[in-house]
Amino acid sequence: MAGALSLTALSAFGVFAALSALGPNWAAYAPATCTATHCFCELPRTGALVLQPANSWSSFGYVLIGFVMIIIAGAPTGQSAMSPLATRVLGLTAIIVGIGSALMHATLTLWGQFLDVLGMYLVGSFLLVRALARWRRIPDGRAIALYAALCIMLTTVLILLPEVRRWLFAVLLVLAILIELAFARPLRRGARLADYLGGILATAVAFGFWIVDQNGVVCAPESLLQGHAVWHALGAASLWLSFRYYHSEQSWNARPEAGARSTAA
Repeated sequence: MAGALSLTALSAFGVFAALSALGPNWAAYAPATCTATHCFCELPRTGALVLQPANSWSSFGYVLIGFVMIIIAGAPTGQSAMSPLATRVLGLTAIIVGIGSALMHATLTLWGQFLDVLGMYLVGSFLLVRALARWRRIPDGRAIALYAALCIMLTTVLILLPEVRRWLFAVLLVLAILIELAFARPLRRGARLADYLGGILATAVAFGFWIVDQNGVVCAPESLLQGHAVWHALGAASLWLSFRYYHSEQSWNARPEAGARSTAA
């Protein structure tokens, strides 16, 4: 955890340095589409380097769990069916999500919005491919290729039809959950279903915070306590629980008694 915290702090410093080089005149860039109405509850600090500090810095929860995953991948136990490669890909995906979200809320620019939504698509694509790979017994190499192809396709749609970005992510996420629970879950030896369901619950609660924040139902524009920041924190928690679920799946090469102890724990 100490290593992950240090790497997260270093990433935050890198993002701050990039913002310093590009800003703070964010009006010089094409604005995010949400600026036509309002970009969530938090009031943008006009002229500041970071327009929405609460929404920006809360995004680094994703970066933290991403580095934790990558560190875990470097010390495999040999009992998990989740390969170090898959763990590193999910960790890198989480880092991209956090940095993209931070840049979006710091700048409220169209390029920041692109990076933010791209991260969401990367997560949804990973969850969907992970479910398909277990269901159809697709090896890691082919699964990574499928993941890359799906990400390229979704990125193309994002460029050509940016107005469907949120609905497309919702469809992607629901499809991944349905395939996982209906087809992949029965094939995962020893996987802790409670973690996966906990991740779904965290996502549902997070979406509730997203709605009340976006619609101004509960809104204190100048506060550092923002509903959208809670959405980020719960989203990171949901992704971490999903990782725990995947990582708890026992390799068929693991000793049965070891798997039993792990499941009981």
